[in-house]
Amino acid sequence: MAGGNAKADSGPIQLSLFSPVQIIQENHAVEAFRFSLIYGRNKSVTGLDLGLVNVSTGGVSKGIQYGIIGVNNGSFIGWQSNFVSMTSGTMEGLQMGAFTSNGHTSGIQIGILNMTETMNGVQLGLLNFISKDGFLPFFPIVNWSFR
Repeated sequence: MAGGNAKADSGPIQLSLFSPVQIIQENHAVEAFRFSLIYGRNKSVTGLDLGLVNVSTGGVSKGIQYGIIGVNNGSFIGWQSNFVSMTSGTMEGLQMGAFTSNGHTSGIQIGILNMTETMNGVQLGLLNFISKDGFLPFFPIVNWSFR
């Protein structure tokens, strides 16, 4: 029965003008494609996530996220490429943007300003910060931690 409830709380395609003017409710997940013309907000996205402002409120989002601002209040697995890319949980994969920020990074961050609390990977950018257990807490051009 729990599996049936999970399917009822998700949909394959999300089209959003701005939240709450969108097909799938904010507290539901998107399972294939989300396009946010201005602002889209859902629990999580698995698949392709495109738009100006893309927000996932929890859980794990997986796939490709591309836009101006991408915010994941849970974790993200895949490729996140936005002008501003932020994940409060764990980011696994490649994260790109002028400004990137994570709780934990497992992979690569590429940006002008890269910030993470902990890391298993490499940061490439003008300003690179790893607040705990990095090569150095701050290092320009490249910083890393393999834990």
